[in-house]
Amino acid sequence: MSNLNLEKLNSVAGFVGAALVDSDSGMALATLGGGNINLELAAAGNTDVVRTKRRVAEQLGLADSIEDILISLGTQYHLIRPLESNPVLFLYVIMDRAKANLAMSRHELKALEKTLDFS
Repeated sequence: MSNLNLEKLNSVAGFVGAALVDSDSGMALATLGGGNINLELAAAGNTDVVRTKRRVAEQLGLADSIEDILISLGTQYHLIRPLESNPVLFLYVIMDRAKANLAMSRHELKALEKTLDFS
């Protein structure tokens, strides 16, 4: 994986931190920002969220894939976005709810995926 640069996320309104996560191992392959949030711990914990949602979707017979998972907190949005190009990986992004534009952030995350190179 040659280009795991997450720096473009700094331009997302309300950006706090992010991790590119391997959902098989729960390990963060790349991180950016985070402030006082332990992104390594968050990566591992959110791997459980992704695995559980996939398992439930399978049990329900949903013939669809997860576009993103949103966790709304009082002051933050936590967005989990499995990558279309590599569903084993997901982006975990934390945004300040007072500054973020959720719709625009989702659009920007989708665009960012196209810049990641896994060759």
